Amino acid sequence: RAICLAVAENSSVTEFILEGLTNHQELQIPLFFLFLGFYVVTVVGILSLITLTGLNSHLHTPTYFFLYNLSFIDFCYSTVITPKMLMSFVSTKNVISYAGCMTQLFFFTFFAVSESFILSAMAYDCYVTICNPPVYTATMSPQVCLPILLGVYVMGFARAMAHTACMGRLTFCANNLVDHFRCDILPHLERSCTSTYVNEPVVFVVVGIDIGVPTATIFISYGRSKAFSTCGSHIIAVSLFFGSGAFMYLKPSSLLPMNLGKVSSLFYTIVVPILNPLIYSLRNKDIKIAMKKTLSKKSFS
Repeated sequence: RAICLAVAENSSVTEFILEGLTNHQELQIPLFFLFLGFYVVTVVGILSLITLTGLNSHLHTPTYFFLYNLSFIDFCYSTVITPKMLMSFVSTKNVISYAGCMTQLFFFTFFAVSESFILSAMAYDCYVTICNPPVYTATMSPQVCLPILLGVYVMGFARAMAHTACMGRLTFCANNLVDHFRCDILPHLERSCTSTYVNEPVVFVVVGIDIGVPTATIFISYGRSKAFSTCGSHIIAVSLFFGSGAFMYLKPSSLLPMNLGKVSSLFYTIVVPILNPLIYSLRNKDIKIAMKKTLSKKSFS
């Protein structure tokens, strides 16, 4: 927060008006209830997955250690974006302060980048489980998993600092209407009255690394057909997350109409967090067993 207040001094704008997902008034209330339902399902699904993982000792393995953290990241990731978006459907003027906008941008970037690298860690874990089971315990020991997790969050923090600092160097003039439902990099670059020659290459290079490196890691890990066929649900989640992100950020902004950008943003901010608990629970035998045990204990009590 202190960082955001400091960079706010560089701007003549003290607040932004977020235009929201659509200007059609007749759609505001239906969309509010639709995305409120999505958010409730997301939160219930994620908290259920976290609870099951925590309560069942047979799920205290590296695989579910990473899944637990993915669920935590999805919960935070969704909570950073969705409540503010819901406000845009029921308020006549969806205002966010400059500091609040930079704070949302920081935490959105932190959790988005952390998710991309935790997915890589999960892919490597899946590969070792299938292709090298005799050395799995040694390869994915706590002494290995904890530094991997620390690296995931360090990468998220570094990227969030880089993007927020680059945004803080810009000056925003009188036009503070942002054509988006959240504070994002590209829509705000369009509102800058100073040159964005530094920001645009930084976005392209950093996002390219954050998508390219995890994607390469994942597909190298799934290099054998057995791994691809066994971890198909993981591939679905990865494709949705990285595909929509690449579509949004790895194209020149002039070639991507903002309406398409909003739709793309919905996939990796709303759709992916709601799908992850479903993908990793409904298609997961261990989670189903843990759910039955937990429910049977509750019924017995």
